[in-house]
Amino acid sequence: MDPHLLRTFVLVADRRSFSAAAAELGYTQSAVSQQIAALEADLGLVLLSRRPVVPTLAGERLLEHAGPLLLRHRAARADVLRAAAGPAGRLSVVASPLACVPAIARGLSSAASDGLEVRLRTVARERVADEVASGSAGLGLVDGITAPGDPLRLPDAGPLSGFGVAEEELVVVLPAGHPLSHRDGLALSDLTDALWLRAPVAVPVERLRELAGGGGFRAALRYDGEDLHTAVNLAAAGNGLVLLPASATAGVARGVPLIAPRVVHRVEVVYAGPAGPAAALAAQLRQPPSSTPPGTFARGS
Repeated sequence: MDPHLLRTFVLVADRRSFSAAAAELGYTQSAVSQQIAALEADLGLVLLSRRPVVPTLAGERLLEHAGPLLLRHRAARADVLRAAAGPAGRLSVVASPLACVPAIARGLSSAASDGLEVRLRTVARERVADEVASGSAGLGLVDGITAPGDPLRLPDAGPLSGFGVAEEELVVVLPAGHPLSHRDGLALSDLTDALWLRAPVAVPVERLRELAGGGGFRAALRYDGEDLHTAVNLAAAGNGLVLLPASATAGVARGVPLIAPRVVHRVEVVYAGPAGPAAALAAQLRQPPSSTPPGTFARGS
């Protein structure tokens, strides 16, 4: 299948409109119709009902494969371009909001001192692997919650290399005077009825429910920014509890360690290619730091 035609099909199916897809792609509606017809002729199947524009059963099945196929295509193109470009003094790095824990930040600083110009930008956790596979970034840093020593569950985004670089304990940020703030540790089961802060930098409420194996965990306030101190201050002021890695709250707010379930905050590096600036920085980040803050330790996998 022609990936160009497949991309057009995905957009038409997503927008439920030939004209909307044409406007977004910069084509005429007739050109988009011809591309869909060519794809259907190639497969010998009708992929889209026209009125209304909705995928057929065959179209729904193709959509299931389209995302991974197109991502693999972008990954292959990016890999060839990386190989042709050779070593360079610049590197684009993407990181999920809580991936730059102190140990990682020190590694990036060391790379800069070695003459490598690093451009760092933040993206959603689920976008990190895709950005690296497609060539939009040379290296990714992604964080998540997992059992100690277990790898994160990352999407299959192509032939990427990866390993864990840091793990640390999680703490619940409580406002001053909260009835549980005096405890030495908390279980999530103690907090199912509490109100939580929903924010990109915090552990998602849905993940809390998954970890606790039940419902609850209602959101009190939604904060759409990515400033960690703002999220911590909102939680400390009573706008909802928040679960964060211990280093994110040090010296800022009261954090009570999470003791059940036994999970940790983990950061992993993902990159493509055996050589070049990304591989060099990955190797540097893989080295255990000379010292780590309490509750933080480097771990390769």
